[in-house]
Amino acid sequence: MAVRIVTDSAADLTDEESEALGVTVVPLSIRFGAEEFVDRKDLTPEAFYAKLASASVLPETAAPSPGAFEAAFTASLDAGADSVVCINISSLLSATMASAQNGARAIEGADVRVVDSRSITSGLGSQVKVAARAAAGGASADEVVRIVDDMIPRTRVYGALDTLENLKKGGRVGGAQAMLGTLLSIKPIIDISTGEVQQEAKPRTRTKALQHLVDKVVAAGAVENLSVMHGQAPDIEQFLDLLAAHHPRESIHVGDIGATIGVHGGPRVMGVTYQVPGTS
Repeated sequence: MAVRIVTDSAADLTDEESEALGVTVVPLSIRFGAEEFVDRKDLTPEAFYAKLASASVLPETAAPSPGAFEAAFTASLDAGADSVVCINISSLLSATMASAQNGARAIEGADVRVVDSRSITSGLGSQVKVAARAAAGGASADEVVRIVDDMIPRTRVYGALDTLENLKKGGRVGGAQAMLGTLLSIKPIIDISTGEVQQEAKPRTRTKALQHLVDKVVAAGAVENLSVMHGQAPDIEQFLDLLAAHHPRESIHVGDIGATIGVHGGPRVMGVTYQVPGTS
């Protein structure tokens, strides 16, 4: 391909997906005290949530170094790419975007574009997948960036949390600050569609929280790239049954929320991501 796509592990792509699409994933890292793990390499989503359950303190995430991005860009260029488009987790939630920009600046004369997805998990992942398919079909770097830029304002990300404790401890509460006073009595819904955490709703039961997610998808109409992502949620099948009443089950992508986002979303987090129809 003349254009190669790079992203980070917050996109929650599986190894099989990234390999099939020809996407290079630069991983973030997770620290449990003195122990450090590379996201999805040293620590699978399943292993992460098991370790999280027994951890006495909230683990921390760290953005990849600029050197890690520089190495990924250089490898793509050395493999024959004319251009690289790197699509990253929202700059409002992570320093990853800045690392990618610094990595790109270190390669003089190379055509490396760094794009802020303003999204996370499969919201970011769907942008990466569409970009990779466009690149594989012969799209230029300008065309790939234009496709992603069109998707960014149409991308929606909603999460039903079982607890706000992880967001609170991790300092990622943002616009959801108003919910902190009622931590014990709600199952909060957050909206990350703008690239930062905002309050969406405060249902008092898990059942109502999951129904709220379904209602958001239904109200959006003919959505694109509908995904359900979760952090080892025991009620994933029940939620998919609710959605399947409105969208064919086979059209819904289902995946695991990895450690990068799971650190903040907490155990049993359930999320939906999709693109709303364009205006044109």
